[in-house]
Parts: sequence; C-alpha cells; structure tokens
Amino acid sequence: MKQLPIGISSFEKIRGGNYYYVDKSIFIEKLVRNGTYYFLSRPRRFGKSLLVDTLKQAFLGRKELFEGLYLEKNWDWGKKYPVIHIDFGGGVIHNAEDLKERIVTLLERNQESLKISCEHKKDFRRCIEELIFQAYEKYKAPVVVLVDEYDKPILDRIEDREKAIEIREVLKDFYSVLKPLDAYLKFVFLTGVSRFSKVSIFSGLNQINDITIDEKFSTICGYTQEEFEEVFKDRLLDVDIEEIKKWYNGYNWLGDKVYNPFDILLFLDKKLYRPYWFETGTPTFLVKLILQNKYYIPKLESLKAGEEILSNLDIDYINVENILFQTGYLTIKEVKRLTEKTFYELTYPNLEVKISLNNLYLNNIFNILSEKDELQIGIIESLENNDIDSIRNILYSFFSSIPLDWYRRNEIDSYEGFYASVVYALLNGSGLEVITEDATNRGRIDLTLIYKDRVYIIEFKVIEKEEGLSLKQIKERKYYEKYQGKYREIYLIGIEFSKEKRNIVHYEWEKL
Repeated sequence: MKQLPIGISSFEKIRGGNYYYVDKSIFIEKLVRNGTYYFLSRPRRFGKSLLVDTLKQAFLGRKELFEGLYLEKNWDWGKKYPVIHIDFGGGVIHNAEDLKERIVTLLERNQESLKISCEHKKDFRRCIEELIFQAYEKYKAPVVVLVDEYDKPILDRIEDREKAIEIREVLKDFYSVLKPLDAYLKFVFLTGVSRFSKVSIFSGLNQINDITIDEKFSTICGYTQEEFEEVFKDRLLDVDIEEIKKWYNGYNWLGDKVYNPFDILLFLDKKLYRPYWFETGTPTFLVKLILQNKYYIPKLESLKAGEEILSNLDIDYINVENILFQTGYLTIKEVKRLTEKTFYELTYPNLEVKISLNNLYLNNIFNILSEKDELQIGIIESLENNDIDSIRNILYSFFSSIPLDWYRRNEIDSYEGFYASVVYALLNGSGLEVITEDATNRGRIDLTLIYKDRVYIIEFKVIEKEEGLSLKQIKERKYYEKYQGKYREIYLIGIEFSKEKRNIVHYEWEKL
C-alpha cells in the first residue's frame, strides 16, 4: 500500500517516493497549448502549490518525474525553460515595507537557482526585469514565471484596510512589471485564494486569463469521484463511499464536483469523519463580517449571486457572499442565464463545511462552548424521543446563555432573521437535515427539519403583543401539504420571540 501525501506540495518528492498521485498533467499541456497568462483561484489547501510545482518541473524538462503520466508522451522534452518561482505562502506579511523585503528575498533565491546576479538587488521592480532579461539571454529560451499564493500578503492584513491597501499597491507594482516583457516570457501562472478585481491588482497585467470558473479547468485541483475511487481503491474496502461523498465531496467550478485533497487524505489516514480542512484555520473576520452585515445565515443554503459578486474582491468593499465563495465555504450549485446576465445559485459544498461554519457562527455568540455542545446533544436526543416540548426548553436555555454584552456590541436582536439564524445554525451544527426558505405553492417555510420518518415545519416571528401568529400562518397557508404522504408524521411548530426579553415568549406545536 502506498503512502498518503498529506501536506506534501513537492511534485518531485511525491513522484520519487512511494506516494499516491492523481495525475493532473493533462491540464499542463492544455494550458500551454492554449495561452500564456493564467490566473487560478482555489480555496486554501486545495493542491495549488503542488500544481505550481508540477508546472515548474515540466518546464525544467524533468521527464523522469512524469513517467507513466499523461505528459510523458504529450510534451516536448527536448526544450527546457528558465523558471522564476515566487511563493508568498510562507510567514505573515505585516505591512508594505515587510512585503518589499520579502519580495527581495524571494528574488535572491531565484537568482541563486538561475545562477544570475541582479545589479539592483534591493529594487524589486528593476531586479525582476533583470532576472527575466538575463535568464532569457543565458538560457536562450523565454522565461516561465510562476507565482503561488499571490494574494496572501493582502489576506494577512485584510482586517486592517489601510495596510491592506498599501500592500495591494506594492503587489500591483510588482505584477505590472510583467506586461511589457511579453516578448521574453513563455508562460505566466498565478494562483491564490481570492480573485481581486483586475482594476485593483492586475491593472498592469490585463491580458491574464482567469480560469477559476471555467468548465475546461474545473477539476485542475482536487479529486473527482472517479479519480478518488480509482487511485485510492485499495484503501476504500472498509468505508462507506456515499458517506464520504456526503461529508467531503461537492466543490464545483462548472464541471465535475471534486474533493479537497487535504480533507480526503486525512480521512483515509484516520478513517474518522472530522472537519479536517475547516480545523486548519477559518478567518475570524468572516464571522465578524456576517454579524456586522446582519447576515441571514439560512440564506447560505441556497444563495443567488451574479458574476460580479463571484469574480471580484475589492478591499474597499468586502462582500460577504464573495468571501464565502472564494474561500470555499460556498460553491456553485446551479448556473442560470436570464436575459443578458448569468446568475449562480450557491450552497455549502458538503456536510463538513455546513456543520462547521454554523458552529463557528454559534461559537462567536455563545458564552460557554461546552454548554453549546450539550444543548446540541439534547436536541438530537429530544428528536430521537420525539419530545417537542424539550426542544423548547433547550432553545430557551440557549438564548439565555448569550451574554448581554454580546447584544450591546451587535444590536441585531430586534430582527426576526437573527433568531432564525441562531436556531438554524444550532440545528445544522448538530448535523441535522434542515431546509431553509422551504418553497411551497403558498409561500416559504422558515425552516423544515427532517428526522427519520418525521418532518417538523417551523415558523419564527418577533412579536410585541399578539401571540400565536406563527402557528396560525403555517395552518392558514397549508405549508404541510408539501409533505403529506411523504412522511409518517408531520408536526407544526410556531416559535415567537420578544426583542425586549431576547428570548422565546411563545412556543406552540400541533401534530397534523
């Protein structure tokens, strides 16, 4: 049995050792055949660095590493090219001056590998020009430029807008050097997590081809279901394929759905269903952004977005949907062409992200995390026993546990969406099957909870005086008709909150 290449981004190390490898070399030939300047955005730990290193080894002409792969017989191994490799993945950038020093250091490493010395070592603009000119002359071949994690310096300081803008200007200056050197360049490839607008980052490199959302390159990173089952088949004899798919598959960029390699490799190593990718680090500013914008969390189940939201991230105005999609917490579910515009429906890629993101949201507002876990277990036990009154007590305890100071800081407790978001997150974080904004021919159900052969239709309201409006609405609009004949039992639950008391003031239910 081969070894699992967990955390390894060196193509040479994987191919030289006894490691599993999913062959992505067909995309290298396709890229080079069809263009020169490319940009690819994918979430963190998705195999971008391994892809960049694979490109590097191909251009260096290391045929022995590609033995048995697609590229072995589909590449001109008689030609070798000088490669400039810039990787911003290491360390944390603190400000613009720190970034300039980092660029100088990275260029020094390339000078060593190319055996070239820049006259203007401390001036990164002039140094990169010198490197390209001298490499072109010395190796009698056009130069390849590979930039990994191009946006990490900005993301390091994304919560400090002023510093992020200063860093952005340095990067814009750096990338703009490439455009006038087209005659000396064979291939340019940049990767990162975020797709910053061309105006803000790539204004000097406007000929770049963004292949982030492109069916031809949708599986360039990540494992398709077919690749997963074929390459790792000797490790899948004792696992439930459908359960793995539900937990970890689902990322979609207009082609086949894929697994995050980091997730699936750790699962195959430990054979435990855990949020491996999510636990490696989720930006805290993401939850802050959700709360600041009074974002209605249940919308994430099925979110409509236009091309402009998905394609451009701007430091001057950070959009919640944009960040969620680009960082991998949402993915494409469906594409629609209406009039002259293209629209996307987004959703969680898989169960790992759905459970983990909802729990992260709860962790930000809850006082004692261990109590949150106990309440979630209590909800599952109540559903197992079909004890609907106990669910009311658990929810009441949950809202009582939110510190008063949290409300003072956020001031979002007066709108209905907040309470629905919290209950939705609590149920999803428990791993339960929840449908939000559940469409019927008479309107939309706030939340539908499905547990085994029972369905619970839930309506929320924030009230001031009159009680009983939630359950009344369910019955008047006959929301239950959608599920009649499909489940053994149907329950209607109305939950009403007071913005003054910040908790449940009326809770009633009926069995249909």
